[in-house]
Amino acid sequence: MTTKKASSAGLPSERRTHLVRLAGELFAEKGFRATTVREIADAAGILSGSLYHHFDSKESIGDEILSGFLNEVLTGYREAVADTDDPRSTIEQFVRSSAATLARHRAALTMLQNDWNHFRAVPRFDYLRTATREIEHLWVDQLERGKQGGLFRSDLDAKLTYRLLRDVLWIPTRWGQNGSNSWDADQIASAVIRLIFDGILAPESGSAGGSRADHSPRAKPTGS
Repeated sequence: MTTKKASSAGLPSERRTHLVRLAGELFAEKGFRATTVREIADAAGILSGSLYHHFDSKESIGDEILSGFLNEVLTGYREAVADTDDPRSTIEQFVRSSAATLARHRAALTMLQNDWNHFRAVPRFDYLRTATREIEHLWVDQLERGKQGGLFRSDLDAKLTYRLLRDVLWIPTRWGQNGSNSWDADQIASAVIRLIFDGILAPESGSAGGSRADHSPRAKPTGS
């Protein structure tokens, strides 16, 4: 009896997940505002009325996509902060968690990038601003802690650095849309981590930027 009940209960859930995925693809391709409930239903091969059996509105579908994405991002970040007191290790975990989550939620990220102005004007999506503020705070706090502890350079602009790294992590989600991306999330994360902490100079390089082993917090940028 338990097995049958679990099996039958799982069917609507699987159907719902399928509908959310299809809707996300349409939202990412056409834009959230431009996509209609009828188009989502047509893509799923059902009537619009059947779609309303699972969701009360298009906004409910968008809500499920975006809240699921942001909850996963924040869960990964909070776990990283709890795991270690070392800012470098925490940021490495931020990068790896971000790369993996973004790879799973390409549609959600595209929706945020393309329709942010729309979402922030709709009260039911107020949590988006709250979540993005927390994400920025977590990054900036770790960068500031590393700077104050002498681990990171003293002239680091933590907020600007966060914004740059955020966008670097976002970009690969676009690569996968045309099937041309040959790097997986772990490879991308490792490359970003190397870029952050090692740069692109060879270890033996003696140029003005310093060697790989030069981690002086007062090191000046090349050309300064």
